Amino acid sequence: MLQTLKLLLPALIPSWRFFDTIAPSPRIEFRLLENENQKADIWQEFRPRPANLSILTMLKRMFWNPYWNESLFLVSCAERIINNQSEQSRRHSSQEIFSRIQCELERERTDVTTTPYLQFRLVFVLRNDTQIEQHITYISALHNLGVEAS
Repeated sequence: MLQTLKLLLPALIPSWRFFDTIAPSPRIEFRLLENENQKADIWQEFRPRPANLSILTMLKRMFWNPYWNESLFLVSCAERIINNQSEQSRRHSSQEIFSRIQCELERERTDVTTTPYLQFRLVFVLRNDTQIEQHITYISALHNLGVEAS
């Protein structure tokens, strides 16, 4: 029993030394376009963090939060794209981000028949004194959602 507790304790109370560096993580923003040549500059943050959470919600999330786990996976995919991993790794990470955005659009029942092209970008948001700066580090190619207008 004691051996099991020794193995379980680091998972429940992680050490700060677990992280190599602590730095801002990239945010994923996306846009839907009508055609391949459209130059709209209307980006939406993918899975924005809520402004406020109740104490009860925070307690629940400590024990069950698969949605946040998936968001952390997407951050690691974004970091792989930015850190110039192999072409295969970048392609896989991009595909994972595209598929999660597409699933979210379907879950929210977003009508994409008039905007069948999806694109995402990776943005770092930094605070510089009193100003907030955005640094765009990656813009994906267009992804056709395969939706045909009725």
